[in-house]
Amino acid sequence: MEQKIRRDRNMGDNLRRLRADKGISQEKLCAELQRRGCDIGRTTYAKYEAGELNIRASVIIELRKIYNCTFDDFFEGLDISEE
Repeated sequence: MEQKIRRDRNMGDNLRRLRADKGISQEKLCAELQRRGCDIGRTTYAKYEAGELNIRASVIIELRKIYNCTFDDFFEGLDISEE
């Protein structure tokens, strides 16, 4: 269980990095997601970035369009095997 939480946090780091690279605030990002039909508030999105909530696939699909990135960018670093 602990390993899963750590991986979720890594995804949160990726979400935060992609948003920062785009230069957009959580508020503006959530407004854009809502415009695209994803009912996401800033508090919920902040929990995605903090690794406290798992993000829905439908939100990732819209984020990919907003960021003009690949799905791999969201999962960067999550497939590292620990020995």
